[in-house]
Amino acid sequence: MPAARLVDRGVIRVGGADARDFLQNLVTNEMSEVTATRAGYGGLLTPQGKIIGDFLVVAVPDEEGGGFLLDCQLLRVPDLMKRLKLYKLRAKLTLDDLIEATAVLASDDGAPLPADAGVVYADPRLPALGERAICDRDGVEEIATGSADAYHARRIALGIPDGGRDFLYDDTFPHEALFDQLGGVSFKKGCYIGQEVVSRMQHRGTARTRIVPIVFPEGLHPEDGIEASAGGKTLGRVGGCAGGRALAMLRLDRVADAIAAGQTLDAGGIAFTLAEKPGFLRFPYPGEAGFGERA
Repeated sequence: MPAARLVDRGVIRVGGADARDFLQNLVTNEMSEVTATRAGYGGLLTPQGKIIGDFLVVAVPDEEGGGFLLDCQLLRVPDLMKRLKLYKLRAKLTLDDLIEATAVLASDDGAPLPADAGVVYADPRLPALGERAICDRDGVEEIATGSADAYHARRIALGIPDGGRDFLYDDTFPHEALFDQLGGVSFKKGCYIGQEVVSRMQHRGTARTRIVPIVFPEGLHPEDGIEASAGGKTLGRVGGCAGGRALAMLRLDRVADAIAAGQTLDAGGIAFTLAEKPGFLRFPYPGEAGFGERA
């Protein structure tokens, strides 16, 4: 049961009597679905609908103090804390940065983590990702015997994006980062920041740019973040790479045009192809029936 420490993750604790309602009015996901036995996935947006930060939301049992833990990208913790404090106003709420006190673990092979690894929960984005845990930083080396590289290779192979690696904060809409495919946004809840833009994109079907898995047939891959192109036109950006595979944020209509024209999809001089479509993706791929109607 290898547990990999994800050193690029941090934790924020949102506590107090108003914690659930406070988050419900801010984040993209439905907080009523976050329970002691079920984590959630969501994000905080700008009023223009761009992602400030994404996180896994874990409910803390009442007997352990209650509230919620946000498992988020480490470098986004200061900005998220700043934004949460800005919106706090008179809410009965506590906000704590737990970077120095906690560590985040993840299964690097999909197997369950040890029950005593800390606050253990199933990754809500996709069952195949396995479990994660938030634990005390002291003594974490004794638990974290797995490989973070192996975890990220599995994540990339499964097609699950990671904020800061596969999409850029403050520049990406939730649909582009697959929030709508991974349970990261509710289209039934009340207002939250950026909701109008997200709702409009959903109902008009205007998400032409998506993160999709790609394959480098020769097994080589470029550096993370390099531009993808075909026929002299930019397709998008390649994110994290591992084992000849990667996740890339691409304009799928341009990808379809390039494939139809027999052009090579290229990233840093290395040819790539679209990987087999992951089962959790519900939007049409280039070449599939219905593509272009609601990309």
